[in-house]
Amino acid sequence: MSAPDIDTQVLVVGAGPVGLMLAGELALGGADVVVLERRTGPLTESRASTLHARTMELLDQRGLLEELGTPPAGGPGHFGGTRLDLTTDSPYSGQWKVPQVRTEELLEGWATRLGARVVKGHRLTDLRTAPHTVEATAEAEPGPGGAAALRVRAAYVVGCDGESSTVRELAGFAFPGRDATRELLRADVADVQVPDRRFERHPGGLAISARGPGGVTRVMVHEYGAPVGREPGPPSFARVADTWRRVTGDDIGGGAPLWLNSFGDALRQASQYRRGRILLAGDAAHHQMPVGGQALNLGLQDAANLGWKLAAEVRGTAGPGLLDSYHAERHPAGRRVLDNIAAQALLLLGGSGTEQLRSLFGELLREPRVRAHLAGTIAGVDVRYAAEPGAHRLVGARVPYLRFGTGTGTDTAEGPGSSFAALRTGRGVLVDLSGRPAPVRAAVAPWRDGRVDVVTAAPEPGGAAPEFTSALLRPDGHVAWADGTVPELEAALRRWFGPAARR
Repeated sequence: MSAPDIDTQVLVVGAGPVGLMLAGELALGGADVVVLERRTGPLTESRASTLHARTMELLDQRGLLEELGTPPAGGPGHFGGTRLDLTTDSPYSGQWKVPQVRTEELLEGWATRLGARVVKGHRLTDLRTAPHTVEATAEAEPGPGGAAALRVRAAYVVGCDGESSTVRELAGFAFPGRDATRELLRADVADVQVPDRRFERHPGGLAISARGPGGVTRVMVHEYGAPVGREPGPPSFARVADTWRRVTGDDIGGGAPLWLNSFGDALRQASQYRRGRILLAGDAAHHQMPVGGQALNLGLQDAANLGWKLAAEVRGTAGPGLLDSYHAERHPAGRRVLDNIAAQALLLLGGSGTEQLRSLFGELLREPRVRAHLAGTIAGVDVRYAAEPGAHRLVGARVPYLRFGTGTGTDTAEGPGSSFAALRTGRGVLVDLSGRPAPVRAAVAPWRDGRVDVVTAAPEPGGAAPEFTSALLRPDGHVAWADGTVPELEAALRRWFGPAARR
C-alpha cells in the first residue's frame, strides 16, 4: 500500500465549533492534529448562536474572550418556553449571543496558531483500523481546482461531524434512541413586518419571532399534531409560510427567505463515546433538539474534556484509564442534558393537554432552589464528575472563579490574575493559597516536567472567601484534589497526569 498523503497523531473530522475547539485543545496539549472538513468556506447561514456560562468560562480559561470581545447578552432564558432566570455563581451568568460563524472563526484562528492543520473541501468516505493506526479516505468535494482524494493516517480519529456523523456510521457505533415526532420549522426572512413573539401559544400551535440585525426576522413555528416533514433537505418556504399563517393568522409569504431549516425532538445517544482508536464528540455522540442552545454548549464541553486527555495519550504521558474517563464522565453528563431537553420539548411543543403541566411548572420555577437547579443545568456550571468517597466537596466540580491579589506567581514568574487564567497553558495547576511553604508543593515536583504548574497566590482583598487552601486543577478546569492529604494528592496526580517522572 502506498504511503498516505498525511500522517498525524489525531484526525478530527468536522470543522464546526466542536471540532475546532477539540483541535485547539489537542494542539495546546502538544498533539499533532489535522481537521478534515467537507465545506470549502465559512458558514453562510445562521445556526447555533447561544453561548452559556460554562462555555464562556472555558473560553476565558484559554484566553479567548479578549479576542471575542463582549458579546451581546442573549436576553432571558427559558425552560421549555417558560421564562427562567439564568443567574448562577459564574462571572458569565446568563446567555450570550455569538453567531456560529464568529465562534468558528475564533476557534479556527486559535487552533491554527497552535499548529493544528485544517483541510477543507474533503468528505470522509472510508475508515480502516489497524492495531496502532486508523487510515481515513476522503473524496474531494466538487469545485474549482480539481483536488484529488486524500488519505490520512492517524493514531486516533474523532468524529465531530454532526448528528448524521459519517465517522459514527463507518465505525459501527450504536446510536439508540427515538426519531422525532414533533418539529419546529425555522426561517430567517427579509422584508417582512411581524411582531416579536416569545413562545407565543395559539390554539393551533407555537410561534416565535424576533427581528435581528439588518432587518432580518427569524421565525419559528410548530403546528400541534402536524406530522414531521420527511422531505430531503430543509423545508420549503411555502411550507413555513403556510404553517405560520395557520397558527398565527399572519402572512409572511411575501418575504424573502434567506435560510430555512427544521429541527425535531429526536433523541439519540451513542452507547459508547469510544471504540478503540475512534471517538465521538458533540452531535456525533448525541442528537437532541437544540432548544436553548444546549446542544452547542454540550458539545464544546465534550471537546474540553477530551482534548487534554487524548493529547496526553498520544504524548505517552497518560496513566491507565485516562482516555476511558472521557466516556465515563461525558456520557452521563450528556444523558442528563438529553433528559432535560426531552422534558423541555414536551412543555414547548405539547398541545392543550400540557397546559396544566405548564402551569404547575411555572409555579415551581418561582421556588429559588428549583430555579437555581435548572439554571445551573442549562448553564452547564453544575457538572460534577465522580469523586472518591470522603473527598472535598469541590472534587469533580468546576473550579470556582477566584481573583488573585498582588504577589501571585509561579516559581519562576509573575502568575495569573485568576483561577481561570491559571489554566491558559493547558496544563494541570496546583493552586496554593496557604501563604507559606507547604508539603503539597513538594509532592507535585515529579510532575513539574510540563504536566503540572504550581501557582502560589493570595485571594484578592475584598473578594469572595476561597473555598479551598490548596487545590489541584485539571486542564479542563475541574478540581482533581483539594485540601486533602499528601498521599491523596499523589494519587490524584498519578490518576490524571500519569506516573511520576524519574528523579
